[in-house]
Amino acid sequence: MAQWFQRHTSTTVQLGIAATCGAIAASTILLTAHAIHRRQATEELKASIPELSLKHRATELTEYGGASRPSISNKQDERSAKIAARARKGDYDEELILEQLARNRVFLKDEGLTKLRNSFVVVVGLGGVGSHCVAALARSGVSRIRIIDFDQVTLSSLNRHALATLADVGTPKVHCVRKRLEQITPWIRIDTRNELLSSQSMETLLGEWDYELRDDDDEHNRDPDWVVDAIDNIDSKVALLQYCAIKGIKVISAMGAGCKSDPTRIQVGDISTSTDDPLSKSTRRRLRLLGVKDGIPAVFSSEKPGEGKAELLPITDAEFEKGNVDKLGVLPEFRVRILPVLGTMPAVFGYTVANHVICSIAGYPMDYRIGDKGRDKMYDGILSGLQGLEGRLVRATDGQDAVGLRLPIGRDDVSYLVEEVFRAKSVVSGLSTRLALIRWRKPAGGFKIDEAYHKEGQKIIKLPLVELVVMTKEEAQKHENLILRGDSTPEQIYEPDVLAMVKKRHEEERAYEKYR
Repeated sequence: MAQWFQRHTSTTVQLGIAATCGAIAASTILLTAHAIHRRQATEELKASIPELSLKHRATELTEYGGASRPSISNKQDERSAKIAARARKGDYDEELILEQLARNRVFLKDEGLTKLRNSFVVVVGLGGVGSHCVAALARSGVSRIRIIDFDQVTLSSLNRHALATLADVGTPKVHCVRKRLEQITPWIRIDTRNELLSSQSMETLLGEWDYELRDDDDEHNRDPDWVVDAIDNIDSKVALLQYCAIKGIKVISAMGAGCKSDPTRIQVGDISTSTDDPLSKSTRRRLRLLGVKDGIPAVFSSEKPGEGKAELLPITDAEFEKGNVDKLGVLPEFRVRILPVLGTMPAVFGYTVANHVICSIAGYPMDYRIGDKGRDKMYDGILSGLQGLEGRLVRATDGQDAVGLRLPIGRDDVSYLVEEVFRAKSVVSGLSTRLALIRWRKPAGGFKIDEAYHKEGQKIIKLPLVELVVMTKEEAQKHENLILRGDSTPEQIYEPDVLAMVKKRHEEERAYEKYR
């Protein structure tokens, strides 16, 4: 065969084929040698890595491909990081710490400050609310903080973020926060988790403290004293609150700061009482379906929308025509539009949350009122007056028996109508004393007991909130005689400005009733 090949091919072709075969053989030898060398190098590298321990810790890359450790951006950051590393090991003067916390110390006393310094708080979400909250917690002395957020700092974050600078744009929020706090309170330990909170990671992220444990720790592997929910995604928010409720973990939830501008309307109350906010409404409804009705403190704003105020605009028709609107978001279920946010409001929310956590941990009395401004007796009196009025009107209609008559309205509804809808002023005179609630118009069918409930032995009369107005007691008496008992209408009795005011208030309530 070889002789035939030599007779029928030229010398040039034979040389080319031989060269090719030689090149293939050489390449094979080189690649094999390289693979063997690479395997040996990999094995040597793996062998050089120490076993994980308290002295040698390691974290994996995040699911988004980012490093889970902060990067040093300049010499000042590098110096701060070195000082913080030494301080966390105890190489920091205790007198300096106490001097920095002197104002908290005289306020909370030594016992309260000690509790705060021994505490462990988890903050989930490091946007406008979470960044201000964690900054306040660290400045106040909380010495173990776990911060959780998957997101990065953007240019639009800088109008409300407590710790980010222009140089931080594009970096993970957890690393930005840690870097800044190391420059402010280098002795605290900050466990950064650049992760997205999910049902799979919940147990680990909200689990016991296991970061940089020291021999002088008073309590190893302790569970969180508080969890702060500063999440703006509804699914993650509900999952977190449900988990904490089931596990008995103290958690406080921050509701929506978007489209809000009145800091005097921000309140702390049970989540069941949070109103006038789409985020709190959705959260309450989903939690109720999961069996969680109350027991979770929340920070929310009762500010109502109004003409000229910011609002979340709908997605344009052009975007809808493109299809798959959800793909505009960074992740599924996350918002796809820029939410109008006044930079000051998330800060107020964040500090309010931090204030509640700090006082709770330190054992400081928290006797602030929740929403009703301390006027329980006034609301009870207004409700009693409304009950008496409806009873009189029922008895005057077809001789009905009003004994046991019930109204579908409670003290919270009275408080809401008086304070939020009518601003604690009479719609007629604008006076704010001796107030009463009364129907604006006579019902079309008269004052009759609801037959649907009457068959079940209950005496209830329909009384929608949007049919009520606030007046002084004297004005209400006149209104009862002329309109509810008489044949007049409000248009025949009141001036155009009063009619316009009532119409405006009722329209606002109808539009916003879905958020209650």
